[in-house]
Amino acid sequence: MSAPLAGERIRAVRQLVDISQVDLAKAAHVSQSLMSQIENGAREASADILERIAAATATPLSFFYVIPPDMPLGTLRFRKSSAARSGDTKRVKVLFDEAYRVITDLLMEVNYPRPDLPVISNEPSLRDIEEIAKATRETLQLSDDGPIRHITRACERVGVAVVPLTLPSLGEDEEAVGHFGVSCWLSRDEPAVIGYFTGGPGDRQRYTIAHELGHLVLHGKRRVVRNPEQEANYFASALLVPKRRAQEMFAKDVTLGGLQQMKAHWGVSIQALIMRGANLGMIDEKRKTSLFKQLSSRGWRRNEPVVVHPEEPLLVWKLLTRKFGSPFQYSRAVDELGLGAVVLRSLVPKPSTASW
Repeated sequence: MSAPLAGERIRAVRQLVDISQVDLAKAAHVSQSLMSQIENGAREASADILERIAAATATPLSFFYVIPPDMPLGTLRFRKSSAARSGDTKRVKVLFDEAYRVITDLLMEVNYPRPDLPVISNEPSLRDIEEIAKATRETLQLSDDGPIRHITRACERVGVAVVPLTLPSLGEDEEAVGHFGVSCWLSRDEPAVIGYFTGGPGDRQRYTIAHELGHLVLHGKRRVVRNPEQEANYFASALLVPKRRAQEMFAKDVTLGGLQQMKAHWGVSIQALIMRGANLGMIDEKRKTSLFKQLSSRGWRRNEPVVVHPEEPLLVWKLLTRKFGSPFQYSRAVDELGLGAVVLRSLVPKPSTASW
């Protein structure tokens, strides 16, 4: 059986395992010229060549016969820094594409409920975003003014799968790759998936998931958006710290000590709390500048006090266990899922708890 997209899949596996075309050609005992022609579609890949590439990359042969889902331009949304490198963004996209492919197949196989999130089609005002965040809380079956104790589990319960991402050569250092999260929701009839980079504090992970949830709600039906990151940031803050409670907290002058207590209660970074107060007009520019200077002088811009523990996804692990048996073993799933065990393990690590 021929692999119609062999060149594209070979390029994808190279990016997944972070190996150059030259090095892969050597490992698979193929000339670099032939490897280039195959990747560019000028030559077909024989079954023997695909088997050698599979062995060299510890990837199941089925990976090269997969037809990946169509991801139209603009359907992926990223939370990343301005320092993010284009090469790493391409690798993140490939990794997320594979995660999306596997996870959506698992969700659709068991007919898992599709997300019933509120969506908008017009450019929202900040007031609109506050209302959309409130409506999203209702969809997530959360109180309208309390802290979100586990945003990952809240997403999973309503059909939004959450998955950790790790680039093999960089491990869990999201500062190095400059990326924090990525998400996709093609339509209301399709599953939705949020990916986040591990490493870093739990409050950053929670904010990233809220930010990506904002992309799903605010940008799922809008292909042209002037300030998507600004909108998603505002949504994340409004979702995590509802307006009425934020106004109560910032009604009096806040100190760094008070902000630490707020962080412990809400699971939101001190910096995000300051910006929430400023965006609501409860902290003026002078006070905001003063607070950030105090953070800098204490070295808290990079390492804030108050530990917020990272959350663990559970939904995809449960789906794998249901499909392949318990205790789940990655080796059982690689051929059918068309994904190497190392990559699969990074996307779906065994959770320390199995309870909802």
